[in-house]
Amino acid sequence: MELFLHEELVFREVFAKTKEEVLTFLAEKLFEKGYVKHEYIQAIQDREQEYPTGLPSSEPGIAIPHANFEMVNKTTLAIATLKQPVEFHNMEKKQAELPIQIVIMMAIGEPHGQVEMLQKIVTIIQDEPLRKAMINTKSNQELLQLLKQAVA
Repeated sequence: MELFLHEELVFREVFAKTKEEVLTFLAEKLFEKGYVKHEYIQAIQDREQEYPTGLPSSEPGIAIPHANFEMVNKTTLAIATLKQPVEFHNMEKKQAELPIQIVIMMAIGEPHGQVEMLQKIVTIIQDEPLRKAMINTKSNQELLQLLKQAVA
C-alpha cells in the first residue's frame, strides 16, 4: 500500500468555498503529476453530482471522491484537509449536506481496486481521534504518516 501514497499529493489547510473547488484542486494536482488523464478533472465533478461521496460521521467529516479507473494512469490517493468545512452531499441521503473537512481523492487504476481501497479508508472514517489528528497535523509529512498507518 505504501507505494500509493506520495507527499506531493498531501495538502494541509486548503482554503475552498465549495466542494467543486476542492475537487478541481485535487484532480488538477493528480493530472499535473501524471497520475490521471485530463478527462478525470471533469469526470470527478460529474460523478460527485450523480453519486455524492460525503460520508456520514462525527466531525471532522470526510469525503472520498473518485472517478472511473479508465482515466487513471497510476493508482494513488490525494488528500486535502480544509481550513473550513465545505458542504458535500451525503452518500446515503443525497438531499442531506454534510460539513466535510477531509477529502481523500482516490485514483484507482484497476477495475476492482476501489472496493479494496474503500475498505481501508473505512478505518479512517470510523476513527474520530484519527480524523481529528489529521486535521491538526503540523506538516504534510505528519499527515502522510497518519494516512500510511491507517491504510497500511
